[in-house]
Amino acid sequence: MATVLVIGANRGIGLEFTKQYLSRGDQVIATYRNGSVADELNHLSATNAKLNLFTLDVSSKESLSTFPSKLNEMPIDLFINNAGVYGPRDSVFGNVDEDNWLSVLRINSIAPLLLTQLIIENLRKGEVKKLIYVTSKMGSIDDNKGGGAYVYRSSKAALNAIVKSVAVDLSSEGFTTAVLHPGWVQTDMGGPNALINVQTSVSGMVSVIEKLSSEDSGSFLNYDGSVIPW
Repeated sequence: MATVLVIGANRGIGLEFTKQYLSRGDQVIATYRNGSVADELNHLSATNAKLNLFTLDVSSKESLSTFPSKLNEMPIDLFINNAGVYGPRDSVFGNVDEDNWLSVLRINSIAPLLLTQLIIENLRKGEVKKLIYVTSKMGSIDDNKGGGAYVYRSSKAALNAIVKSVAVDLSSEGFTTAVLHPGWVQTDMGGPNALINVQTSVSGMVSVIEKLSSEDSGSFLNYDGSVIPW
C-alpha cells in the first residue's frame, strides 16, 4: 500500500486519480481549493477511511506555505501535481494580457516547484519516490503546429522545463520524475467534444506511473505510455 498525494482533486482528472488509487487500496491525501465545489470528494471522504482531505490554493503564497504543517511528517510515496488552469481562451496574437498570463504561470508553472520544495522532506520519507506532474502536449514546442494559445502553451512548456530539472537534481536521491499528458479528456477544461473520458485517461496514467523506472526519469509521456517530443 502506497500513500498518494493528489493536488487538485475536487473534479475531473484529480478526482478520478483519487478514486482509482483508493480502489487499489492505497492511502490517498487529496487537496481541493474550494470545499463548496467538492461535493463528490467530500462524499468519498465520508465513506472511505483511507482518504484524507486538505484545502490548498496553489495560487496563494500563504496557503502553500502552511500546507506542509498539515502533512506533519507523513511520508508521501507518490506525488501527483494535477492542479492547473487553462486561462483566457482568446490568448491569440495581439490579444495577450500580462496579468492573466502571470496568474496562469503562477498556478501551472511556479506553484508545482514551490510545492515540491516545501514538501520534499515528506517525499524523502516515502519508499516509492515518484513525482508526477500533469502537463499537456500543448506544452510541446515540437508538436505546436497550430499556434495561438500563448498563455496555456507557455505555462506548460515552462512546467516541462522545470520538471526536467527536478528529475536531474533529485535523481541521486532515488526519485523518478515525469510529466504526463492526460490526452484530450472530457472534463470542464477539455470540453464535451474531447476524444477520451476521464476514466480512460487516468487508468492509462496509473498504468504508466506503475511502470516508471529510474531510466524513465525526466520523460514527457502520453497517457498511453508513448513518448512525446519536447
